[in-house]
Amino acid sequence: MTVAFTFPGQGSQAVGMGKELAENFAEARAVFDEVDEALGEKLSSIMFEGPEETLTLTANAQPALMAVSMAVIRVLQAKGLDLKSKVSYVAGHSLGEYSALCAAGTFSLADTARLLRIRGNAMQAAVPVGVGAMAAIIGLEQVDVIAVCEEASALGSVQIANDNGGGQLVISGEKAAVEKAAALATDKGAKRAILLPVSAPFHSTLMAPAADAMREALAGVAKSNPIVPVIANVRAAPVSDADEIAKLLVEQVTGQVRWRETVEWFAANNVTTLYELGSGKVLTGLARRIDKTVNGIAVNTAADIDAAVAALMA
Repeated sequence: MTVAFTFPGQGSQAVGMGKELAENFAEARAVFDEVDEALGEKLSSIMFEGPEETLTLTANAQPALMAVSMAVIRVLQAKGLDLKSKVSYVAGHSLGEYSALCAAGTFSLADTARLLRIRGNAMQAAVPVGVGAMAAIIGLEQVDVIAVCEEASALGSVQIANDNGGGQLVISGEKAAVEKAAALATDKGAKRAILLPVSAPFHSTLMAPAADAMREALAGVAKSNPIVPVIANVRAAPVSDADEIAKLLVEQVTGQVRWRETVEWFAANNVTTLYELGSGKVLTGLARRIDKTVNGIAVNTAADIDAAVAALMA
């Protein structure tokens, strides 16, 4: 069994996430306390109790999702898991790439929390509310989605933001162009083209000011080579050099999350099991749709952790 750990992105947050872990494991409580201290506020209270609209704010959701993922990792490690000997690769969806890098030792927990707070604020501030939009295109080939984006770009910038696999592509950019591309996609035979309830056009060229903010933030933080390779979002291939990783994280702000290709890379390189560590099970569902030979397993409860430890330590 060759194993990779994956880490969820924005959209996987839910009020109450991490609460059971905090109630059951001192290691999880320590993670939430350290993130609270790094940010100078009780983010854990928002995670455990809400309100939902506060948790969903990009600047909160990003470090919160990372905190839950790291709580799971720390509990697994406390139960005897050695990441380097048991796990071959790590990867995360968008902000989840930071969780993956924290798990692999590239960034400290406190620095990861602060980087994600900066990232969330910078992404939110990059584009005035209402100027940008995102839409999910279901059931259309990538080449056709690229074509509709090119046609719609007469109205403004629009591009593929996420290739999530299973026939789901997400486009992002200026509102009029995204709406036009979504309509053209329907005309081309897409099963659905749905405008998403997001606060900014993530992973589009409109995020350039946020990319600049992350370049500056990443330049000023201590970083180490990961103890296992990370499969970078914008490359869908393994990277192990800390400076190269930082460069790719800057590109990721305006670039495409190549998640379908990431899972396909895992399948082609004999990875049999993807453990999704953290809130929800979005990536586990995507893995099943992308490649049936890869087994996706979500780990976010005490029972999930026990089952994972039993399998990984066998």
